[in-house]
Amino acid sequence: VLWRKSLYSLELALLTHYLFYHQFVVREGDTRLRREIAGVDWQYNAYGGYNGLFGPEDHQLNRRKGHEEHITEDNLVARKVLELERIPRFETNFVLEGGSIHVDGEGTCITTEQCLCHGNRNPHMSKDEIENQLKTHLGVSKVIWLPKGLYGDEMISGHVDNICCFTGPSTVLLSWIDDKSDPQYEHSAAAFDVLSNTTDAKGRKLDIIKIHVPGPLCMTEEVAQPFLGSVALGQQRLAGSYVNFYIANGGVVAPAFGDKWDEEARKILEKVFPKHEVVMVEGGREIVLGGGNIHCATQQQPAVCPHPSDADTMEGQG
Repeated sequence: VLWRKSLYSLELALLTHYLFYHQFVVREGDTRLRREIAGVDWQYNAYGGYNGLFGPEDHQLNRRKGHEEHITEDNLVARKVLELERIPRFETNFVLEGGSIHVDGEGTCITTEQCLCHGNRNPHMSKDEIENQLKTHLGVSKVIWLPKGLYGDEMISGHVDNICCFTGPSTVLLSWIDDKSDPQYEHSAAAFDVLSNTTDAKGRKLDIIKIHVPGPLCMTEEVAQPFLGSVALGQQRLAGSYVNFYIANGGVVAPAFGDKWDEEARKILEKVFPKHEVVMVEGGREIVLGGGNIHCATQQQPAVCPHPSDADTMEGQG
């Protein structure tokens, strides 16, 4: 029954969570190595369960609404997508969301301690064990740990896709704010310190490009209505970010917030993606009311290339 419901939801294009993550996998044949697409079927627990999307105070309400059954259905979708695409599937008990990692396609992964080391994801694992899981399933050899995600992103425990992302080999965009009195400054400064004192998997120093966050944006009393099984408070800080974008073949789709920093964000994205058309989507503020943005609602599939260094774009990464 759940399988049929899962397929029905897929056919209606109701995939609003990133439920799986396609990543290059190297398989050893009899005489040579070959590269091909495979899918990792991660576990999903509503961004941390009780301490994430659904708080302890909302548990009974969520049970009445059937959210636990929905999570079970969500965990079936990845398997069905991979079956329909005839892509090899690797199953794991490791809890991970697509927005909690970014990779460069050349062996480096960026994530946050706030998210992956949180007790609501994989509480039985140490940081070293979590890193080994990432290396095993993503095919990376270097993991860069940022302390925290974006301020206001506590509901999903600070996904990295709101604060930092790769735009190419050894180049990252970092969400930034100049106001040292703003709580976001501490988060961005800590990330900048880590990125400035590390290298990627190939030993290269990182080129860090700062991109201002919009706002600060806050949820108004007018829109502070019950949603997702909990009550949103008026004036709650929203995790608005321009790095939460989608990279397609020849294009980049990024959120616009009707903010003074929108145009700067467009120019930066056009500079770091010179071979892509940058499309800024109005209504980014409305999307972020749900706790995420464009990258959060998408999951791209990479194309196979002979070797990561042969790829001249970042399609399909992160």
